[in-house]
Amino acid sequence: MRNRRTRTLLVAAVSTAVLLSAAAPAVAGSDASAPAAVSVSHRGLTSLTDLFAERLLVADKVAAAKYGTDKPIDDPVREQQILDDVAARATSLGLDPKATQAVFRDQIEANKLVQRGLYARWDAHPEERPTERPDLVKEVRPVLDRITTQLLDALKDTQRTRTSPSCEPRLYVAAVRSAYGHELDVLHLKGLQRAVPSVCVGGTQS
Repeated sequence: MRNRRTRTLLVAAVSTAVLLSAAAPAVAGSDASAPAAVSVSHRGLTSLTDLFAERLLVADKVAAAKYGTDKPIDDPVREQQILDDVAARATSLGLDPKATQAVFRDQIEANKLVQRGLYARWDAHPEERPTERPDLVKEVRPVLDRITTQLLDALKDTQRTRTSPSCEPRLYVAAVRSAYGHELDVLHLKGLQRAVPSVCVGGTQS
């Protein structure tokens, strides 16, 4: 049983590497020794990718709360409230509000991707449907609100890294580590891929 679990985790990590490598441009002059050099500097962005992974796992509870009810996966009003809130808070933290909104828009879309995947799974396999319905307002949203605050702080802390030319390879390493650490399955790996596009904002801030 343990060997099967270990193999699953390794597949998850490798799958994330494959998924994200397509989004990471090649670094000029890179060679076979480059990944080892990058891994030393990954930890700052892992603070973000760990939170992305945690938020994706909360999507399971969001889906369980909505599945079989009249609550839709897409909630434009709630989504805009989140984006407006993070833009205002970003300004007070010295972050670019539009860039911050882009990151959170990716989190929202990643969350919905997981929800849709779970709906399809539960429709096809009724025996896997959740047996309990979490309270979306009292139980789930406070967790998401806490992650939002932590993500804003992490975006501020990683601002220099996210504007550096080395952001993409560092993000790649961080995402693989987070996928492994949070034991993400294939569906949540796809969610993680959807969560990361706006992290690296380019530039050459020194």
